[in-house]
Amino acid sequence: MDDLQAELARRRAEGLYRQRRVVGGPQGPALVVDGRELLSFCSNDYLGLAADPRLAEALTDGVRRYGVGSGAAHLVSGHSTAHHALEEELAAFTGRDRALLFSTGYMANLGVIAGLAGRGDTVLEDRLDHASLIDAARLSQARLRRYAHADVAALETQFDRVSGNCLVATDGVFSMDGDIAPLSGLATVSTAHDAWLLVDDAHGLGVLGEGGRGSVQAAGLGQAEVPILMATLGKALGTAGAFVAGSEALIETLIQQARTYIYTTAMPPAVAEATRVALKIVEEEGWRRECLAGLVARFRHEAAGLGLGLMDSSTPIQPVLAGGAERALAWSRSLEDAGILVTAIRPPTVPAGTARLRITFSASHTDAQLDRLLDALSRLPGVD
Repeated sequence: MDDLQAELARRRAEGLYRQRRVVGGPQGPALVVDGRELLSFCSNDYLGLAADPRLAEALTDGVRRYGVGSGAAHLVSGHSTAHHALEEELAAFTGRDRALLFSTGYMANLGVIAGLAGRGDTVLEDRLDHASLIDAARLSQARLRRYAHADVAALETQFDRVSGNCLVATDGVFSMDGDIAPLSGLATVSTAHDAWLLVDDAHGLGVLGEGGRGSVQAAGLGQAEVPILMATLGKALGTAGAFVAGSEALIETLIQQARTYIYTTAMPPAVAEATRVALKIVEEEGWRRECLAGLVARFRHEAAGLGLGLMDSSTPIQPVLAGGAERALAWSRSLEDAGILVTAIRPPTVPAGTARLRITFSASHTDAQLDRLLDALSRLPGVD
């Protein structure tokens, strides 16, 4: 215990200590945090659906029909008609043969990579991939090699040292930088070397592409070029859980071999019912994406004029580089003093020297709320 306390003290001293906040009430721009109302710019609720009354109504109806819990794993007695219908609708939405639900995106990535790759195989990953993809490769016991961020040429050189089956894994939209992977180039190289390509589109689904179908669709790619698509349901769709979509053979293989699917309780059927409603809203209410794009464009234009260190992102994820962890924390605290909640992202989540404010936008934000954010940013210490 003394060793644990010493490590915690070190984290505090280096500005790396993490603390939870208690949120009261529903998600939205006006968020009650630790009993105080703050204007939030740090949620992944990109389309403003997490508190949509239509989803709440569908969830309530689902509870009345199915009860609160699913009772068991999908392969025992937990796979309901609601789950099955959602899987079929997600497959159709993404233009794939089938889809398979997982309890979280983390579990989906663990299940896919460990289910398809093992000792003697190779997994190639972008250096800035999400932790779940990195952990999945390590768990699989395959050889993990990482290529320079968003660098197709760097990926190509890695194939010289590939053994066994090969799987290439990348975020579609990188969660901390907000940039989009060069999916067309990655698909071309992966196909040329007979490697699977897995795209984690947690931050692209619902936001990018025609009808919100994600970064893969926006890149003009389909199941043939990107055989494994994973995306989460708790961000733009506003509910919870995740899915993997692909060919009949892929899904049947995961049902047999993905341990995080086989050995865990299915998500509540009521959540699946709420997600089915969210999916329809994503398809039908394109104004949400238009509003979101407008907010992002205006923010980038005006923030650049403030001299802020913006990163190259056209997505709702808009990082502002601070550099050191202490400076990022000081900026976050300054914004909170002004009534605005923006999280400071520090190592090891991002590389040393690249601590940042991770500003995220929602279709629920207004121009007046953006004005408040810009005014507060202009007053940060060290910003001209």
